[in-house]
Order: sequence, then C-alpha cells, then structure tokens
Amino acid sequence: MRYLADVTIKLKKGVRDPEGMTITRALRNLGFSVEEVSSAKKYYVLFEAEDDEEAENKIEEMCRKLLSNPIIHDYSYTLEVKG
Repeated sequence: MRYLADVTIKLKKGVRDPEGMTITRALRNLGFSVEEVSSAKKYYVLFEAEDDEEAENKIEEMCRKLLSNPIIHDYSYTLEVKG
C-alpha cells in the first residue's frame, strides 16, 4: 500500500530558534501583538509499506535517521493510506 506521512520537525523546548526570534521581532515592528513565533519544518513523504505497522516503523526510522536530529528536534507525524 502507499502511505503519505505528514511530518513536522520542531526544535525542542530550550533550543534557540533564531528564525522564530527574528520573525517575532519583525512582526512586533510591524505593529502586531505577538508573544512568540516558533519555526518548524514540514515534510510530506509518500512511500510503500505492507501495512500500518510497517508504515509506522518506516516513518519512525526516517525521522530518527535523517529528517530530525534527536538532540535538538522533536517530531510528530500523521499517516494516511493513499491506496
């Protein structure tokens, strides 16, 4: 079966987010009342797997081995069967 994973990679709490801080300042300078902005990366991965369990195992491995750095990132994902 084909699966589509919607993966979000975010910095862990306490890790500096220069991009988020810059955007926060810029929005405030534009007059927006913004408390905080956090940056994140989004990946959409289309792949083959035999079943839901294998799909979950594969996307977990992809996240751990390449898509995220476990020292500084947290990740979350959703899986959708595409047929």
